[in-house]
Parts: sequence; structure tokens; C-alpha cells
Amino acid sequence: MTSDVATLQTIINHAHRLVFFGGAGVSTESGIPDFRSQDGLYHQKYDYPPETILSHTFYNEHPKEFFRFYYEKILLPGRAARPNKAHRKLAEWEQQGKLKAVITQNIDGLHQAAGSRNVLELHGSVYRNYCMKCHRFYDFAHMKASTGVPRCECGGIIKPDVVLYEEGLDNQTINEAVK
Repeated sequence: MTSDVATLQTIINHAHRLVFFGGAGVSTESGIPDFRSQDGLYHQKYDYPPETILSHTFYNEHPKEFFRFYYEKILLPGRAARPNKAHRKLAEWEQQGKLKAVITQNIDGLHQAAGSRNVLELHGSVYRNYCMKCHRFYDFAHMKASTGVPRCECGGIIKPDVVLYEEGLDNQTINEAVK
């Protein structure tokens, strides 16, 4: 194991153009639950399986149940989360010019909170929310303060800018990640 760490450190020390691709494992140290581990969201009991709740169809057909789950299991754990050593080290490498981008599946904004600037969020972010009817933007604070199904002044439902099952990834984000 020590030789693996030393080899990785040598690679990083000599690298000039690193890109980090990560997911839930980076944020679990900050208290954000993952989805698939033994204690993850997919192994908890609800009226519907979490995979179903986090689908576009379910969001449209059962918004009240979707938002109950979303507030309790997605937003609530993220309220107290702070960047951990991994988030901070990646931001440090970016500031040193070694790291060119963070490509993440996480929606928690912890990379940005740690200081990373070039973060490509494949699955969106809880910090961006918009009205499905008029497309007005709402921030995290608005969603955090909401209860039930969040509504815009125009009457439309406010949707978190997160990719649900049955939805495609943002083409611009994909293209940037490939680049």
C-alpha cells in the first residue's frame, strides 16, 4: 500500500495537467450519504424505492413525495456538510496550476466551497433551482426554507437543477468534461 501511495505521489508531483473525476466517495467524509453503500440511500426503507423517487416520472407524478424525500435525504444532510481534506487538496492543486478541472457526479457544492473554481457538475447542483413554468432562478437558501412542494410566484413548481433518472446529462457540461 505504501508503494502505491508513493507511486501516486510521484505521478502527481510530476504532473502538469491533472483532471480529477469523482463522486460520492469524496463527500462521504463530510457526512453526505452515498447511494449504494450498506448505509446508503438505496438501502433505506421508504414507501417507494429511492431509485423510483429520484426519477423524472416520479417527480412529475408525485411531487409532494419527491420533495419530502429531497428535503430529508438530499438537502438536510448537506446543510451541515463542510469540505474535507480531499476537497481542500484538490482546490490547492488547482491553485498551484496542477489541476485543470474537477469533474464530479456530486451535487453538494463542496468542491466550490473548498475553493475549486473549474468544477464540472455532471449531475447538477442543489445550489441551482428554477421554476418549471417561467424559468426564474431560486437559490439554495430559498429551497432550504421551503416546505412541501416549492412554488414560484407564477405558480410553477421549483425544480432543483439536479439530473434525475430518465433525464439526460447537460451537453455543455459533458463537452467541457471531454475537453
